[in-house]
Amino acid sequence: MPPQILTQVSPKLAFVLSTLIIVIMGVTMIGFGWVPHLSLILAICFLLAVGLFKGLTLDDMQTQMASGVMRGIGAIYLFFFIGLMVAALMMSGAIPTLMYFGFELISPEFYYISAFVLTSIIGIALGSSLTTVATLGVAFIGMSHAFDANVAIAAGAVVSGAFFGDKMSPLSDTCTIAAYVVGIDLFEHIRNMMYTTVPAWLITAFLFWFMSGNTTASDLSQVITLQAQLIDSGLVHGYAVLPFVVLIALALMRVNAIYTIICTIIAALIVTYIHSSPSIGELGGYFFGGYKPAESLELGEVGGMLSRGGVNSMFFTQTIVILALSLGGLLTALGILPALLSGIKDSLTTSGRAIAAAAMSALSINVLIGEQYLSLLLSGTAFRPVFERLNLHPKNLSRTLEDAGTVINPLVPWSVCGVFISQALGVPVLDYLPYAFFCYLSFLLTVLFGYTGITISKITDAEKTVAAQ
Repeated sequence: MPPQILTQVSPKLAFVLSTLIIVIMGVTMIGFGWVPHLSLILAICFLLAVGLFKGLTLDDMQTQMASGVMRGIGAIYLFFFIGLMVAALMMSGAIPTLMYFGFELISPEFYYISAFVLTSIIGIALGSSLTTVATLGVAFIGMSHAFDANVAIAAGAVVSGAFFGDKMSPLSDTCTIAAYVVGIDLFEHIRNMMYTTVPAWLITAFLFWFMSGNTTASDLSQVITLQAQLIDSGLVHGYAVLPFVVLIALALMRVNAIYTIICTIIAALIVTYIHSSPSIGELGGYFFGGYKPAESLELGEVGGMLSRGGVNSMFFTQTIVILALSLGGLLTALGILPALLSGIKDSLTTSGRAIAAAAMSALSINVLIGEQYLSLLLSGTAFRPVFERLNLHPKNLSRTLEDAGTVINPLVPWSVCGVFISQALGVPVLDYLPYAFFCYLSFLLTVLFGYTGITISKITDAEKTVAAQ
């Protein structure tokens, strides 16, 4: 049941209150370097004070906060399974094997497109843009000097590929949040994103191919070292990609995300025991704390790349989702979100205007607050009723959130992703921004498709009936 409006406020007061919330979160996160959780708690405390001033009881407000959380409870549960699956794919060798063969794609002659394609593959395998940037991206920047390549272009290729992977991977937290904040299946969301993501990826690949050819031939010693370290891990086996085959097959068959993940974990465990024999106790440790290669192995950078997954790795994201959804429920209960939307609802009469408004909302939150998750959660919560009113399928909204939220964050110099990437690669955001083609092509295509009606789905009467039950 969605949060209920407990009190009414004017659009002007709603604007003032929402501006104060943005200031609170922006100053604390950007100015003081707080983690988003603390900023969200402070914003919630501010709204609770506003509610008490307007005569609302704490119990009523807590009930509406809980209602907000319930709209995303599927994502919170799914994160547990994703953490388990990442650990299973690591210990089975599925991800290390994909990485090993991916390194074969690197070509000095076509360096930029090699960087883009490989980070796209590894980004999907890892489900984390920042991990891809911090490991493979750093290696590519190092190789750029040996190849006499333009470092800014190489960084743009890395960022484009890493965030393609983050956007499209079923292992990605942002992908899961975008799907479940609007109430659709994870794989239905991923399939629908392909309409804007595939064209953006192909155009980006063409641009990096066109720019290639200006690098000098050099040895691939860094790549060879990474491949050797992957071999030393004992996880690289041709058959180890079987869990990915299961994952893709079940996703294409439109099997529910949790069932698909469970089957993938089972396949990964079978593969694991073909080449190794961890004890039940060790499995429990991997599933909770994440897979970690044996300490006796000297794996260098690869060791960090392989140490991933586990239920524990999901707690940061799960807690920020709970807090952000609570904030969304409180914003609705106090009448702030409805009042803001009432000021523009008369203009939101077409799919193009609704999608453009949702996209600008996600982009604005990225710019004003610099937080990727909040751009998805707050914009999804705010615009879900608008899309329902226009009979637009919620998968249109989830796609818009990713196209304008997930991939825009690395383009903002003071954002979480922007700061991390610029420090990890040693390349300022404004230097690589012009070459992060995939990021802004995704935004432009989603707005274009909204206005033209291309790939925009309406919700059917049968789906309305199911949603109402």
